[in-house]
Amino acid sequence: MEEHVSFLKFTRTVLICASLCACKSAPFSFNPDQGKLLATGGISQIEGSAGGGLTPWGLISGYGSDTSWGGNSYYGKAKVTDFELESYGGSVGIKDRVEISYAKQVFDTGETGPALGLRGSYKFKQDIIGAKVKVIGNAVYGQDTWLPQIAIGAQYKKTGSDNRAVIQALGAAKDEGVDFYASGTKILLNKNLIVSATLRGTKANQMGLLGFGGDKNDQYKLQAEGSLAYMVSKKLIVGADYRMKPDNLNFAEETDAQAAYIAYFPNKNMSVALAGVNMGKIANQGRQKGVYLSTQIGF
Repeated sequence: MEEHVSFLKFTRTVLICASLCACKSAPFSFNPDQGKLLATGGISQIEGSAGGGLTPWGLISGYGSDTSWGGNSYYGKAKVTDFELESYGGSVGIKDRVEISYAKQVFDTGETGPALGLRGSYKFKQDIIGAKVKVIGNAVYGQDTWLPQIAIGAQYKKTGSDNRAVIQALGAAKDEGVDFYASGTKILLNKNLIVSATLRGTKANQMGLLGFGGDKNDQYKLQAEGSLAYMVSKKLIVGADYRMKPDNLNFAEETDAQAAYIAYFPNKNMSVALAGVNMGKIANQGRQKGVYLSTQIGF
């Protein structure tokens, strides 16, 4: 409940920022103007925010300029050694300053369910509501300075009500929680590079799918995340993500996740990303390696 209240306070701050943005002297257009450069809204990461596949960036969703708005909807599916993960949702960016997002995740244990003490295949579900606000810098137009575009954000996560008893049996302290993060992103146009780093305060087990906190640890831990991408052309990006994860549960060790991806942006209305992923150790089933494919429609 304390995390829930904290997220509500953060969201209220974001909405106030959105109101202030709307009240600036610059005119606001209710028609999406797609004023940003191609690919500078990133792709939808698996928790719904604009960024790489695994980690959010300091960029704001969509192609709306600072006098307009934009947004994305996405669907992604990962198939790793023993599990499958579906993720889908959408996000809205307002005046290239504020972002609101939603994601739904479904984690299918498949044939490994009985090994976890479950009756056959089992699905863990999670809803994620995110809010992000840009606080300083401009990743594209600040080419004469090393200052990155910096944004702060929060993601409120809640597992499905029918999963509550299972995650508690696995040792999780709660079925809901809030991640807080700060992301800095720099686009180096003369080198065709996108560099991003994130610090996240979290209690999430397997990004929240197995609850929050646990019998080993129930305190917030600061975790680092990073992305490096190379713009092969205006429409093609290759990159890699790294994400640290806390290890809170005695029943199974949790390790960090990595991904290498290629993303294609034929235009500002859609993109496709294919990634090779290593999600680390999950539920005593060893390292989970496989592929992730996502599509995004935006404006």
